[in-house]
Amino acid sequence: MIFPQRLAIASRNAHKLRELGRICADWPVTWVTVADHDGPWPEVEEPHDSYRDNALAKAHEVAAALGIPAIADDSGIEVDALDEGPGPRSARFAGEDATDAQNLAKLIGTIVGTAPPGRTARYRCVAAMAWPDGTELVAEGVCEGALVPMPRGEGGFGYDPVFVPEGGFRTMAELDDEEKDALSHRGRAFRALRALLEEG
Repeated sequence: MIFPQRLAIASRNAHKLRELGRICADWPVTWVTVADHDGPWPEVEEPHDSYRDNALAKAHEVAAALGIPAIADDSGIEVDALDEGPGPRSARFAGEDATDAQNLAKLIGTIVGTAPPGRTARYRCVAAMAWPDGTELVAEGVCEGALVPMPRGEGGFGYDPVFVPEGGFRTMAELDDEEKDALSHRGRAFRALRALLEEG
């Protein structure tokens, strides 16, 4: 496969758009986002129980609506003490309209009584790319780590203030952008997606 001339990012999440803008900055494409698109932009739900299905649903719907290829992802945090939850429901852990702060507070409340050896967790991301003709590519990235009960750091978003990547001592929210992108689940997933595109 070859890189398309124009490629849409199927997301309305400003934090995610900034991250993908950094992670995919060297892709040889012209990016199309909700911010610079003049026409209607689909409102895509995430009704599925798997990251893959949610990511593909978003990518296919935006590709079909805009008539150009689109990338999307679905990601979440998997806490071993919660049977790998909240997983694909990470953005709605505290309720359908929960804020990042509410989700973070609920997660802290569920693990605060757990001894450190039981706070292992991982971030998982599935990145998808879809074409208007139905062609698709999918890749996955994982970042292993552990949770701390007190938020630290001002960067990142979501659960980053309590997630410490494996082998480190700072939370994701304490890392600078370059450090985070190098080891994050999203960075790994989209680098793997690019490799698949280049191989094809």
